[in-house]
Amino acid sequence: MTRNVVVPQRHPGRWLAVVVLAIIVFQVGQAVSVNPNFHWDVYLTYLFSPQVIRGVGWTLLLTIVAMTVAISVAGLLVVMRDSDNPVLRGLSYSWVWFFRGTPIYTQLLFWGLFAVLFPNLSLAIPFGPEIISVETKYIVTPAVAAILGLGFNESAYLTEIFRAGFSSIDRGQAEAAQALGMRPAKIWWRILMPQAMRVIIPPTGNETIGMLKMTSLVLAIPFTLDLTFATNAISNRLYLPVPLLLVAGTWYLAITSVLMVGQYFLERHFGKGVSVHPARAE
Repeated sequence: MTRNVVVPQRHPGRWLAVVVLAIIVFQVGQAVSVNPNFHWDVYLTYLFSPQVIRGVGWTLLLTIVAMTVAISVAGLLVVMRDSDNPVLRGLSYSWVWFFRGTPIYTQLLFWGLFAVLFPNLSLAIPFGPEIISVETKYIVTPAVAAILGLGFNESAYLTEIFRAGFSSIDRGQAEAAQALGMRPAKIWWRILMPQAMRVIIPPTGNETIGMLKMTSLVLAIPFTLDLTFATNAISNRLYLPVPLLLVAGTWYLAITSVLMVGQYFLERHFGKGVSVHPARAE
């Protein structure tokens, strides 16, 4: 009696593609590593220099604070969008329309010129005396201008992400929770938020990584402490742009890798109990 033996299908094309790709990667790596025009000695000298490390710190600070501002404003705008008040809804729409419709570089230029346009910030009684007045340059510093410019621009995009996340939840779940006597705050925190986070986290993670790289545009203000400005200043002094571009790129890649790992664990935490891969039909 003969037995049927299942023989796995061979895929020689896959192995051929791997070999060809490995050869290409090896050739490119060798060409780059032995090319004296890359100035690898300069790259290693400045990779951990104090000026570069300080730039990395400021870049991280701008990213974290700007995203905090963006998330806070976006949360408020989502609430306003769902309001029964047409004025609040109109303000929310207008905010998103304006900050998504104008270039981030233009917005940063405006914030850099804010102290020129409005030299003083004052609090006064309408048609009455001035109570207090402060020079704008002491309030809207370059760092504050960078945070506001980046945060307000990002809030417009996060508003749409948050709205999509909460719109993906069946309204019947909130109604069922209300029928069980749950308070609105508890419904929002225990029922709606965990489900919305599954939709919100992936694009928000991408926006955070985008924000990290967008900090390189704060030169428009001008803000002169971030990583890009630090490496540009060194390269202008040495007349060697390539190794310093590699330094900046290395740090951006390293920080992005850490953010991607954090995003992965957040997605796994809020995705508990949900199958990522659909069941296969037998």
